[in-house]
Amino acid sequence: MGLSTSDEELRKTLRRSVFFERRELNQILWAYGRGVAEGEWRDYAIDSLPDRAIFCIFRRSGDAPLYRIEKTPELAKRQGAYQIVGVSGAILRRGRELDQVLRFFERKRFAVVDG
Repeated sequence: MGLSTSDEELRKTLRRSVFFERRELNQILWAYGRGVAEGEWRDYAIDSLPDRAIFCIFRRSGDAPLYRIEKTPELAKRQGAYQIVGVSGAILRRGRELDQVLRFFERKRFAVVDG
């Protein structure tokens, strides 16, 4: 039994796509789990494209992503393969090591204080 044309095309597309490795996903899901535990985040999505892998973090399922964690191997030697992109499209943090980039989520939150 041979592969259909659509199966072959799917396999070629997957071979060309960028994915997060298990270690990277563990680091991302650990950071995501902290946000869920704090009640800030409730949903996520993962996408693999030919040039990058994306992990989106959502406050609610129907909203636009609050953050996108992107892995772009082509940028590894220049600015670093990893970046966090905010809801407005601004790059909030970029680097060569994922654990350094994910420290963005460990920053102390500022609270409004009545004076």
